[in-house]
Amino acid sequence: GDTVGGVWTYATDLARSLGKRGIHTHLATMGRPLDSHQWREASRISGLTIHESCWKLEWMEDPWESVDASCSWLLNLERGLSPDLIHLNTYAHGNLPWNAPVLMVGHSCVLSWWRAVKKREAPDRLNRYRQRVKEGLRAADMVIGVSRFMLNQLRSDYGPFHRSDRIYNGRHLPASHFVGKRDLIFSMGRLWDEGKNVRSLIQAAPGLRWPVCIAGEDHGQLQQRHENVRLPGRLSPDEVAGWLAKASIYVMPARYEPFGLSVLEAAMSGCALVLSDIPTFRELWGESALYVDPESPADIHRQIDRLTADTGLCRQMAEKARRRSRRYDPCRMAARYLHHYRELMAAGDVKTAAPQPNDTINSTQDNSEPDSEHL
Repeated sequence: GDTVGGVWTYATDLARSLGKRGIHTHLATMGRPLDSHQWREASRISGLTIHESCWKLEWMEDPWESVDASCSWLLNLERGLSPDLIHLNTYAHGNLPWNAPVLMVGHSCVLSWWRAVKKREAPDRLNRYRQRVKEGLRAADMVIGVSRFMLNQLRSDYGPFHRSDRIYNGRHLPASHFVGKRDLIFSMGRLWDEGKNVRSLIQAAPGLRWPVCIAGEDHGQLQQRHENVRLPGRLSPDEVAGWLAKASIYVMPARYEPFGLSVLEAAMSGCALVLSDIPTFRELWGESALYVDPESPADIHRQIDRLTADTGLCRQMAEKARRRSRRYDPCRMAARYLHHYRELMAAGDVKTAAPQPNDTINSTQDNSEPDSEHL
């Protein structure tokens, strides 16, 4: 998995839950070196060993020489570790000559991002990405989507797959001192990412009753001052937890979001949710959020204004979101993955049938406690 975005959070949360069940996880990281916060977090997880690298990720600019080199690195790791199962959070490594079964998780993809953000199909210059991702996904023994929306996008663009399922993410929140809710609006994400669409929130901020804080890397693109907006930059997990503990409203105006771990963290922290009206958020949050047109700062302003003008409504929506967040439990997530790990390990690495176009989502769940295993 990579260290750049939410995959790191997902992978460490899953490793933490697996470690509590006696399973050892070797996490091979790519994208960029771990920072001090990530190393500290990893050191606290029982049964987790990090193998660090800086190989480029498949969605980065001109990545393929680096991706090919990472293939050799990963195969060497497998030879040295002899794992029972390969759990990939990247696509281009799916069709390597692995000796263990392969489960691949789709967290996002460039083609669906392009469709949601640019409002058109990805250009031909991404054909190599398209082909490599398709080859990797179709070679995997099982493909998991982090939402039904994401799995449907993957199946439409790259399928059919041997087997597939949808498993929602769960989240472990770092401990933070609860300071009580304040008149504060919070958001976070990669500020340079058109998909996160934070500019719409910046444009909606003037005239709001409460101040707006937007955390995240901006690559120098949003350095100028903005009315009623604070940009504290990239925050550590503990700092994020502190802001969420204080904020009464969390806003995510994303054009594209296959799951949205930050929204889950906000809901768990007792924030009322104002979310873009996209399929993922409707799927995950139902009636427990207020929805906005992500292309309309006026609509974003209007819905936030409803909550700041009616603190009773704000508290009611926060409680709805907090209750809904209980569905996305990391222990439940780990149990679902363990169920599929066992299935794949029992079947070995021999695929019994070629991928079929009518491949359906497997709805099987397993909440039993596993014996000690080695992953």
